[in-house]
Amino acid sequence: MSFASIRIVNADLDRMVAFYERVTGQKAERPAPPFAQFGGPGAALAIADTSTVAMLGGAMAPAANRSVFIEFEVDDVDGCFAALQPEGDEVVLAPTTMPWGNRSALVRDPDGNVVNLFSRPAG
Repeated sequence: MSFASIRIVNADLDRMVAFYERVTGQKAERPAPPFAQFGGPGAALAIADTSTVAMLGGAMAPAANRSVFIEFEVDDVDGCFAALQPEGDEVVLAPTTMPWGNRSALVRDPDGNVVNLFSRPAG
Protein backbone atom coordinates (compact mmCIF):
# COMPACT_ATOMS: atom_id res chain seq x y z
CA MET A 1 0.00 0.00 0.00
CA SER A 2 1.21 3.51 -0.70
CA PHE A 3 -0.17 6.73 0.66
CA ALA A 4 -1.60 8.69 -2.29
CA SER A 5 -3.13 11.98 -1.17
CA ILE A 6 -5.08 14.13 1.20
CA ARG A 7 -8.12 15.77 -0.35
CA ILE A 8 -9.76 18.94 0.93
CA VAL A 9 -13.41 19.31 -0.08
CA ASN A 10 -14.12 22.97 -0.62
CA ALA A 11 -16.97 25.29 -1.64
CA ASP A 12 -14.68 27.91 -3.29
CA LEU A 13 -12.17 25.90 -5.28
CA ASP A 14 -10.43 28.81 -7.02
CA ARG A 15 -9.83 30.67 -3.74
CA MET A 16 -8.44 27.54 -2.05
CA VAL A 17 -6.24 26.67 -5.03
CA ALA A 18 -4.83 30.21 -5.06
CA PHE A 19 -3.94 29.91 -1.36
CA TYR A 20 -2.08 26.62 -1.83
CA GLU A 21 -0.35 27.93 -4.96
CA ARG A 22 1.08 30.68 -2.72
CA VAL A 23 2.03 28.15 -0.01
CA THR A 24 3.69 25.65 -2.34
CA GLY A 25 5.06 28.00 -4.98
CA GLN A 26 3.57 25.59 -7.55
CA LYS A 27 0.82 25.95 -10.10
CA ALA A 28 -1.93 23.43 -9.38
CA GLU A 29 -2.69 20.70 -11.90
CA ARG A 30 -6.34 21.02 -12.97
CA PRO A 31 -7.31 17.73 -14.69
CA ALA A 32 -11.04 18.60 -14.41
CA PRO A 33 -12.90 21.83 -13.53
CA PRO A 34 -14.00 20.75 -10.02
CA PHE A 35 -10.60 19.31 -9.04
CA ALA A 36 -7.00 20.44 -8.52
CA GLN A 37 -3.89 18.84 -7.11
CA PHE A 38 -0.34 19.58 -6.08
CA GLY A 39 2.27 16.86 -6.58
CA GLY A 40 5.78 16.48 -5.32
CA PRO A 41 7.84 14.08 -3.28
CA GLY A 42 5.52 11.94 -1.19
CA ALA A 43 1.76 12.22 -1.41
CA ALA A 44 -0.33 14.76 -3.28
CA LEU A 45 -2.55 17.48 -1.89
CA ALA A 46 -5.87 17.40 -3.73
CA ILE A 47 -8.62 20.03 -3.58
CA ALA A 48 -12.09 19.23 -4.85
CA ASP A 49 -15.34 21.11 -5.19
CA THR A 50 -18.27 19.86 -3.12
CA SER A 51 -19.88 18.58 -6.33
CA THR A 52 -17.30 15.76 -6.40
CA VAL A 53 -18.68 14.26 -3.17
CA ALA A 54 -22.40 14.96 -3.63
CA MET A 55 -23.13 11.22 -3.89
CA LEU A 56 -21.79 10.70 -0.34
CA GLY A 57 -24.90 12.23 1.21
CA GLY A 58 -23.30 14.86 3.40
CA ALA A 59 -20.42 12.69 4.68
CA MET A 60 -18.02 15.47 3.66
CA ALA A 61 -18.51 19.14 4.58
CA PRO A 62 -16.19 22.05 3.76
CA ALA A 63 -14.69 24.12 6.57
CA ALA A 64 -15.57 21.56 9.26
CA ASN A 65 -12.09 20.29 10.28
CA ARG A 66 -10.51 20.85 13.69
CA SER A 67 -8.27 17.78 13.91
CA VAL A 68 -5.70 17.79 11.09
CA PHE A 69 -2.52 19.71 10.32
CA ILE A 70 -1.55 20.07 6.67
CA GLU A 71 2.24 20.27 6.89
CA PHE A 72 4.87 21.57 4.53
CA GLU A 73 8.57 21.31 5.26
CA VAL A 74 10.20 24.51 4.00
CA ASP A 75 13.73 25.94 3.98
CA ASP A 76 12.78 29.33 5.42
CA VAL A 77 9.76 29.42 7.74
CA ASP A 78 10.00 33.15 8.37
CA GLY A 79 10.30 33.94 4.66
CA CYS A 80 7.36 31.71 3.70
CA PHE A 81 5.24 33.20 6.47
CA ALA A 82 6.10 36.74 5.33
CA ALA A 83 5.34 35.87 1.69
CA LEU A 84 1.86 34.61 2.64
CA GLN A 85 1.16 37.83 4.55
CA PRO A 86 -1.42 36.21 6.85
CA GLU A 87 -3.27 38.45 9.26
CA GLY A 88 -5.79 38.31 12.08
CA ASP A 89 -7.53 34.98 12.56
CA GLU A 90 -5.47 33.42 9.75
CA VAL A 91 -2.44 33.28 12.08
CA VAL A 92 -2.50 30.43 14.58
CA LEU A 93 1.18 30.73 15.56
CA ALA A 94 3.68 33.26 14.22
CA PRO A 95 7.13 31.82 13.40
CA THR A 96 8.39 30.16 16.58
CA THR A 97 11.12 27.72 17.52
CA MET A 98 9.39 24.76 19.14
CA PRO A 99 10.78 23.05 22.28
CA TRP A 100 11.93 20.07 20.13
CA GLY A 101 13.88 22.39 17.79
CA ASN A 102 11.63 22.69 14.73
CA ARG A 103 10.83 26.19 13.52
CA SER A 104 7.10 26.45 12.78
CA ALA A 105 4.48 28.93 11.65
CA LEU A 106 0.84 27.88 11.67
CA VAL A 107 -1.78 29.60 9.54
CA ARG A 108 -5.34 28.82 8.48
CA ASP A 109 -6.29 28.20 4.88
CA PRO A 110 -9.51 29.78 3.52
CA ASP A 111 -11.60 26.97 5.08
CA GLY A 112 -9.92 27.25 8.47
CA ASN A 113 -7.70 24.15 8.14
CA VAL A 114 -4.42 24.55 10.02
CA VAL A 115 -1.32 24.65 7.79
CA ASN A 116 2.07 24.12 9.44
CA LEU A 117 5.09 25.59 7.65
CA PHE A 118 8.09 24.04 9.39
CA SER A 119 11.80 23.40 9.17
CA ARG A 120 13.89 20.94 11.13
CA PRO A 121 16.92 22.03 13.13
CA ALA A 122 20.22 21.87 11.28
CA GLY A 123 22.53 19.00 12.03
